[in-house]
Amino acid sequence: MNAIQTVLAAPSARVLLASVPGVTTTSRMPTREPFDVERIRADFPILQLQIDGKPLVYLDNAASSQMPQQVIDRLVRYQTSEHANINRAVHYLSETATAEYETARRKLQRFINAPDEREVIFTSGTTDAINLVMHGYGRKFIKAGDEIILTTLEHHSNIVPWQMLAEETGAKIRVVPINDAGELMIDEYENLFNERTKLVGVMQVSNALGSINPVKQMIAFAHAHGVRVLVDGAQAVPHLQVDVQDLDCDFYAFSGHKLCGPTGIGVLYGKAELLEKMQPFKGGGDMILSVTFEKTIYNTIPHKFEAGTPPIAAAIGLGAAVDYLSAIGMDAITAHELDLLDYATAQMKYMPGVRIIGTAQNKAAVLSFTVDGVHPHDIGTLLNQEGVAVRTGHHCAQPVMQRLKVPATSRASFAFYNTLAEVDALIAGIRSVQKVFA
Repeated sequence: MNAIQTVLAAPSARVLLASVPGVTTTSRMPTREPFDVERIRADFPILQLQIDGKPLVYLDNAASSQMPQQVIDRLVRYQTSEHANINRAVHYLSETATAEYETARRKLQRFINAPDEREVIFTSGTTDAINLVMHGYGRKFIKAGDEIILTTLEHHSNIVPWQMLAEETGAKIRVVPINDAGELMIDEYENLFNERTKLVGVMQVSNALGSINPVKQMIAFAHAHGVRVLVDGAQAVPHLQVDVQDLDCDFYAFSGHKLCGPTGIGVLYGKAELLEKMQPFKGGGDMILSVTFEKTIYNTIPHKFEAGTPPIAAAIGLGAAVDYLSAIGMDAITAHELDLLDYATAQMKYMPGVRIIGTAQNKAAVLSFTVDGVHPHDIGTLLNQEGVAVRTGHHCAQPVMQRLKVPATSRASFAFYNTLAEVDALIAGIRSVQKVFA
């Protein structure tokens, strides 16, 4: 039995630490009511997998989370007894599918506390949602000489669309810098505003570093200057309780596949008054009220932005996913994931030759790191041989890597179904990597 198998077989993460050479036990321990992670793990069939005879340790949740059986069952039920196109017919299956699709919209409305279900638009994901705002709002309201504020932390999906708009219109992009810890420099952010500033695009949680940005403060400052704000919530919604009314954001985008839901589905929240003024991103069926060769009259929101046959099954599956998460409780999820992050950070920070990349005081469950003398891809390959799945590369955040002067990192990202024993498996795996390259 190797070190990782020993770790995972141990009855308690506290007991097993003593058997892993060099691992300290100085991390903060949970003091609240225990989180029944083993009961939750039983809902996820994929977590029972073995990789080359070793237990799967899935720590790539920032890329995509896994799906519980309850969501899988809901997708199967839709496909086997409810499937039809929506808004197209009066027969039983079409009416059932339409009702379930719109029920899913209301579930997402409640999950993020949107004021109105019409403000919840189904998209194919965060990238699609941001592009919708760029085309529908940006191309209509941002002109030559206007300025768009982004941050160094942004994912490429919240950089490239705005670069495309700037090239098309003659607008200018200005960038909020970060400090060495991976935190936004808020004074610098405020200094970027002037009479030409028209939009701020900011992620709530960094996918590369885990930094939690003070978006509520940033939104309030932008609004005081009459500037709209788009929040990329792809990494926030799975880990934090999100309330778009409390944030007062103008737009909020996120994806289903990071939220225990299907791929190919996401959400754009937008304030109704803005959505009503925006141009549709895509033209086609169901986003219209009437069509003649002389004139087309667009449908009302949200349908104006949902052209063609939408991802019906995926939307219903996402509704089931937020039901599942709500039943556990987002506060409980956040607390458990922070315990994992604290525990992993405490172990890793004392490992010789290991450097944590991103040390913001306020972080979500992402831990990026480098190992001296080892390329991140080699780390990922060797960890995979031990059943440990992490992400390696620039994480679609190359400006972050350039600022912190690293070509790439290895990234362990935790979810509520991960365990302390799996953190120890990661630490043992890194030590094995170091031995190989010694």
